[in-house]
Amino acid sequence: MRNLGIVALGAAAALTLAGCATTGGDAASDENAEIRVWLVGTDTPDAARELLVDTFEEEHPGSTLVIEEQSWDGLVDRLTTSLSGSDSPDIVEVGNTQASAFTSAGAFMDLTDHYDELGGDDLLPGFVEAGSYDEKFYAAPLYSGARLVFYKKDALAASGLEAPTTLDEYVDQGIQLATDNPGTSGIWWPGQDWYNALPYIWENGGEVAVPDGDTWDAQLSSAESIKGLEQVQKVMTEASLAPKDGNETNPQVGFCDGTTLQLSAPSWVKWSILAPEDAETPGCPDQEENLGVYALPGADGDAAQVFAGGSNIGISANSQHPELALDALKIILSDEFQTIYGENGLVPAKLSLADTLGTDEVAQAIAAAAGNAKLTPASPKWADVEAAGILQDLFVNIAQGGDVAQLAEEADQQIEDILNG
Repeated sequence: MRNLGIVALGAAAALTLAGCATTGGDAASDENAEIRVWLVGTDTPDAARELLVDTFEEEHPGSTLVIEEQSWDGLVDRLTTSLSGSDSPDIVEVGNTQASAFTSAGAFMDLTDHYDELGGDDLLPGFVEAGSYDEKFYAAPLYSGARLVFYKKDALAASGLEAPTTLDEYVDQGIQLATDNPGTSGIWWPGQDWYNALPYIWENGGEVAVPDGDTWDAQLSSAESIKGLEQVQKVMTEASLAPKDGNETNPQVGFCDGTTLQLSAPSWVKWSILAPEDAETPGCPDQEENLGVYALPGADGDAAQVFAGGSNIGISANSQHPELALDALKIILSDEFQTIYGENGLVPAKLSLADTLGTDEVAQAIAAAAGNAKLTPASPKWADVEAAGILQDLFVNIAQGGDVAQLAEEADQQIEDILNG
């Protein structure tokens, strides 16, 4: 494992963790225990959830495992409250960009002695780093997934286009598709979606924030970042009809009703698009032959540097049943459980299971995108930046046609106030 070299605690240190147990309850209390697992959103397939519950309860007769689904909105605040209390869930999923806030604050049980039995060096290294603090391992990878571009093959063909090879070409094609097809988005991009903006910043040589000694220097207002942000505004205002203040949930809706011709989204969105029409959130499986996919191209023709989305998972330091929680975590990181992720378009937590993604067009695009994927600034306080909605507000204002340079300067100041506070 790599030393993160982080010494400052994030604002999540407001967790009242002084009395947190690292070994939890006694063995007797485990006989009829209930293990509570917080999974976030709907990305974990039902088959994986059922495997976790069934396997755990078979291995531990008399005990039960309950999955409590959480939403991403407001997750940091809920975790900050829940993990510090006596009624803490036992196992929690966090976004990989949020993990360091909780590892540095002592919210998770130290898993260093269990690193090898949980997967060891087979675990995704970037996510191991995100889940480690002060040379100790606290939160394992759960799954990963780079963003890909999904498109309607017939729309590109009708405009005489093929998959673009550079970022500039991608932007121009998105505008052309919107122009050729009034009432549609050539690239669907709701204003709050800051994840998709990061490649534009990075491909133009910019950064969000970089360490400068013991402090952080926010760089959205640098000349390089501004160039990328201006590209973002061009797409949002000329190629997209998505709500300027909307978020990125349910991107399959526009694709299925024909108002979205292209969208950049996590790899697992393929399964949302192809979901049965009678599903809780229906897709359009009849569009399978018309569904194309490619890795977002970069400035020089290689795959762009995209945000490496995904999650870490850890055991609460306040878990009353840490041994049972550890057994449940082993199931989550088992080959059988992780293979279900791979078969559903999510990158498994283990390098050795990469082939479970298959060899189709999506798998090839994932491989290309994952090779250049990047993470957000590795500060324990980064989760507080996300929770404050700074980037969401920035890109809503950019989508609404605001002054890019002024907005970037204001965002830089807000980011530095948090990271250096």
